[in-house]
Amino acid sequence: MRNVCVIGGSRYFGLNLVTLLRDSGTRVTLVNRGSTAPPPGVDHVRADRSDEAGLAAALGGRGFDAVIDQVLYTPVQAAVARRVFAGRTDRYVMTSTMEVYDPATSPRVLTTPGVPVTEEVVDPTDPAARPELPWHDPAALARHADEATRYAEGKRQAEAVLAQDPPFSWASVRSAHVLGGGARDFTGRLAHYTELIAAGRPVAVHARPQPTSFVHHEEIAAALVRTAASTAVGPLNAGSPDALDVVALCELIADRLGTTARYRVAAGADASPFSFDRWYPMDNRRAVELGLHFSPAADWLPGAVAEAAALPAQEA
Repeated sequence: MRNVCVIGGSRYFGLNLVTLLRDSGTRVTLVNRGSTAPPPGVDHVRADRSDEAGLAAALGGRGFDAVIDQVLYTPVQAAVARRVFAGRTDRYVMTSTMEVYDPATSPRVLTTPGVPVTEEVVDPTDPAARPELPWHDPAALARHADEATRYAEGKRQAEAVLAQDPPFSWASVRSAHVLGGGARDFTGRLAHYTELIAAGRPVAVHARPQPTSFVHHEEIAAALVRTAASTAVGPLNAGSPDALDVVALCELIADRLGTTARYRVAAGADASPFSFDRWYPMDNRRAVELGLHFSPAADWLPGAVAEAAALPAQEA
C-alpha cells in the first residue's frame, strides 16, 4: 500500500498504526478534528468524520489505496463513510470490537459456554440484525439503551451498513481488549489492577468470573495494517489465543509484582473492568489462517504489567 488514510489514529494503538505505516514507506493521511497533531512525516486533514459535507470538502480530490477507520462507532457514521469514500478507495477496514459478541447487549447474540466465539455468531450481512435506534438523537439513544449496549450495537450496526452492497472491499477487525504501552494506554485499566494489587487492596470480581480475550497494542496495530493490505472480507477476530479470566489476570500481575492478589466478590458496575459474568472469548483461527499473528497473552503480559507498574500513581 502506497497511500493510506487513517481516521482517528491519534493515540494508543492508533498511533502505533500510523507510525508503523509511515515507517514502512507508506504515505499516510491522518483525518481527525485537529485536537492532536500527527507524527512527523504524516499528512493531516482536519475534519469531523460525522460531518459529511465537511469531510468531503476537507479531503478534496484525495484518493487512497486503503482507509483504516479507528473511530467508527455508529451506523450513521458508517453511512457517511460509504458515501464520502466511495470512489476514493477500493479498500476499507474498520476497527471493531469483541463487545459485538456480548450477549448482555443483544438477545440476538447467542454464545455457548466453553466454545470460543467465531465470527459467524454476529453476521453483519443479516438484514434482521439491524434494528432501528435513534442514533441522530444522543439523548433519546441514552434513554433507549445503556452505555455498553449503545457501544456494542453501534459497532454491530456500523458493520452491517458497510456490508450492504459495499462500494469497496471491506473488513472489520474485532479487537480483543488491548493492553500494554504503559502511559500510552489512556484507558488506565491495566494500571488499575497493578495499583490495587501492589497496594494490597482487593480487586472486585464476580463470584464466577468468565474468561475474556486480550491483545497486545503492537500486535493489533500490525493486524490492522496486514488486514488493510489483504483481500480478506468481513469480520476478523483479533486477539491472543489464550483467554484469561480476571483472577488469572490478577494472579499473573501479582506474580510479576512479587506479591499476592486479594479479591472481593462484586456484581454489575461494581466489578473491575475485566471481570465478566458471561461467556464470549473469541476464536482467532480465521485471522491466523489469513496470516495475522497474535502471541499468547502469557508471553507479553508480564512486560505490559511492568510498564503499567512503572507509572506514577497519579498517572495510573
